[in-house]
Amino acid sequence: MTTITTTEALAQFCDLARGAPYVTVDTEFLRERTYYSQLCLIQLALPETHGGQAVLVDPLADGLSLEPLYDLFRHPGTVKVFHAARQDLEIFFHDAGLFPQPLFDTQVAAMVCGFGEQVGYETLVRKIAKTNLDKSSRFTDWSRRPLSDAQKTYALADVTHLRAIYEFLRAELARSGRTDWLAEEMAILQDPETYLTRPDEAWLKVRTRSNQPRFLAVLRELARFREAYAQDRNVPRSRVYKDDAMVELASTRPADEADLGKSRLLLREARRGDIAAGILAAVKAGMETRDLPRASDPEPGRPGNPALSDLLRVLLKAKADEAGVAPKLIASASDLDAIASGARDLPALSGWRAEVFGQDALRLAEGRIALSARGGAVRVVSVS
Repeated sequence: MTTITTTEALAQFCDLARGAPYVTVDTEFLRERTYYSQLCLIQLALPETHGGQAVLVDPLADGLSLEPLYDLFRHPGTVKVFHAARQDLEIFFHDAGLFPQPLFDTQVAAMVCGFGEQVGYETLVRKIAKTNLDKSSRFTDWSRRPLSDAQKTYALADVTHLRAIYEFLRAELARSGRTDWLAEEMAILQDPETYLTRPDEAWLKVRTRSNQPRFLAVLRELARFREAYAQDRNVPRSRVYKDDAMVELASTRPADEADLGKSRLLLREARRGDIAAGILAAVKAGMETRDLPRASDPEPGRPGNPALSDLLRVLLKAKADEAGVAPKLIASASDLDAIASGARDLPALSGWRAEVFGQDALRLAEGRIALSARGGAVRVVSVS
């Protein structure tokens, strides 16, 4: 098992990879104690037809630069193959401001090819590579050195079996004519907006039952402070204060540290110092602002037309089964509720999703088609 610890060795491997049609990639990282993921290990493997070399890259090694790897990521002639790439891509985007090009995500490809929703790597290894994984090192501290042989073996398995999975799925996409479908999904993964969390927008991700404008204004300021503080100091949001504490603060609106001391949910460290000062300033700003958030409807359980929403669910299931695609890859439950409520600017209504489901969804919403059940099948029926 080769572990690369120098920039020169990494450059040599990446030079080999530039001559290969693809390279499989995975990472191991920690995020429990930081806002941004701490990259601890990179695994790379070449195709068997190009030597089949598989290596571990130690980004924690003194003096190692990842620039040769980033040059490989920019090389258009070598496909970079990941499984469930989003967290890996987030690491490289924040570290180097780039995305691997071209990109192939086997989890997304498997969903397009009918393997189910959010299919795991272990499942694909079993079904495609016809072997089993040893997952005994799944929960381990990848930042500690030296790595054990068991850890190294586990890590390499995440890229060696990925070769067979990629080759199978690539061929299946070509056979079914769905290569362009995957390209649409990869464009989303390579969009910087997917990985940016702006402090001004952080409040939108906080679940709350209240839509009272002043409450939302205070919540917005508290979320803005927490996000900026966590990013600047690279600490988890929960280390500043958790969502439930933030909702409590937006309700109680403390005016001084004595009020903070009465909070049931606020961490002790947040009741004094910089965090306490930030909380009090955020509450004050929220109480004084005239720019009140526009209250939206509470997170709906049902749309304005629940009957249509139910019909859309039946249509989605029928169309997904017919196409052999995971339903959640086409549309989420909230997408269906939004369509039933009149929304039209949705991914489910554009691109390949429109071909599979969206066009018929709109026709159903407009009363131009109906659904008919015969036996175990659901059919689309034109309405004259």
